[in-house]
Amino acid sequence: PYLMNKRSFLLIALLITITLSCKDDDDPTIVSENPLNSYLLVAGFSEVENFIDDGFFEFGIKFTPKVNGQINSIVVKLPDDQTDLRITIWDGVSKTVLQTITIPMVKANTELTHAITPFNVTKNDAYMITLNSDDYYYRARPDESDVSYPITIGNLEINGYGYSEGSAQTYPYSFHSYYYAGDLSFVFTPTVQ
Repeated sequence: PYLMNKRSFLLIALLITITLSCKDDDDPTIVSENPLNSYLLVAGFSEVENFIDDGFFEFGIKFTPKVNGQINSIVVKLPDDQTDLRITIWDGVSKTVLQTITIPMVKANTELTHAITPFNVTKNDAYMITLNSDDYYYRARPDESDVSYPITIGNLEINGYGYSEGSAQTYPYSFHSYYYAGDLSFVFTPTVQ
């Protein structure tokens, strides 16, 4: 009888361990992503120069999500204070405005994460996110060479950087692969499948 109780105890302990292990596998952890820092690192944009009151530009990155998900926050950092900063999320094919966000205040040299109503993005669709400012960080490679796009960062593919001149809400028309200006990003959360 003692041996049977010991076997029963071991069997129960083994079943509990298997059950707990399976639960972890069945409940994957969803991790939110902010691609900017990894993008800058992979691209090699390590040289930084600050531009303040340099004339307005509409500038940002083109991207493609590799999974369905949501943009939950905008992340921005500028070298000077700015009020009423306009952020635009664009359809990357039709070049039409999908959403406009206004951030009331950005303090100089301070990264700000601004929560928004979750914005759904679809796997393999092209998007662009831009800001309109006359203050920005200019980032380039030390040898000023071109970056090879696309750059995959987690569940997102960065397809390029572009800008247009002026304060109008205009889809960027000039694209360059030897530098980046911003800093603008977003928090992306994959949708549970």
